[in-house]
Amino acid sequence: MSHMTKNDATLHYDDLGPSDGTPVVLIHGHPFNRTLWAPQAQALSAAGHRVITPDLRGYGESSVTPGKVLLSDFADDIAALLDHLSIERAVVGGVSMGGQISMEFCRRHLGRVRALVLSDTSAPAETHEGKAFRNRLADRLLSEGMGGYADEVIDKMLASYNVAALPDVAAHVLGLMRATDPHGAAAALRGRAERPDYRDTLVTVATAGVPTLIVVGADDVYTPVTEAEAMGSLVPHATLSVIDGAGHLPGVEQPELFNTVLLDFLGTQPSEHAQEICPTLP
Repeated sequence: MSHMTKNDATLHYDDLGPSDGTPVVLIHGHPFNRTLWAPQAQALSAAGHRVITPDLRGYGESSVTPGKVLLSDFADDIAALLDHLSIERAVVGGVSMGGQISMEFCRRHLGRVRALVLSDTSAPAETHEGKAFRNRLADRLLSEGMGGYADEVIDKMLASYNVAALPDVAAHVLGLMRATDPHGAAAALRGRAERPDYRDTLVTVATAGVPTLIVVGADDVYTPVTEAEAMGSLVPHATLSVIDGAGHLPGVEQPELFNTVLLDFLGTQPSEHAQEICPTLP
């Protein structure tokens, strides 16, 4: 594990695999940390890719910024991390909130995106009801902590049948949620409530020809298959993969299936030296 300091935040991250491998940045969702991507980091680095998995500010071992952290703040943190590692362009992907951060990264730093991976996420801006819910939840986490919330959502984070069928996975996911600092989680919730609509960003991604993979668990109740299909309709060249036997976190529920999809996608991408996949737009 390594760390860097950007302005008011210290960010911890893992940097695995050969330094000359294709850089792949994987961004975790709420309320987790970089270890959510452990199965993918191991598989991709073994295949010769350079895999960077950061703890977002407020999560894992990174420092907490209380109050409100916008998705643009997270996206700029990722750009600063790439600068710190002297990486100009990378494959950027994320799950759930991490997928929205990936779209925000495209909105702000499209020229640095070699390819895009979106797992179990959605593009529209938050609704009025959703904004109120996220702010109420932020208040609750600050007053009660993470435990009750974690217990309530475990059968939505995972497909309900996997909570019993995969007890080690359920225990790991519960542990990640319970270990998150409520101040960091609340700040992200308040920022996420103000997220913009990323559908225009996806149209720009399509126009720029950025290779795109959209993955979703077949039984995801938070961002169902219809959400993935809606994003795919905006990026007609995107690859859409539905992972059977999984809910909102297919990377941990069905890691072998998820890894196969991801490695197949990365294997179709030309090298950085052979072709400029995504030039900087004016």
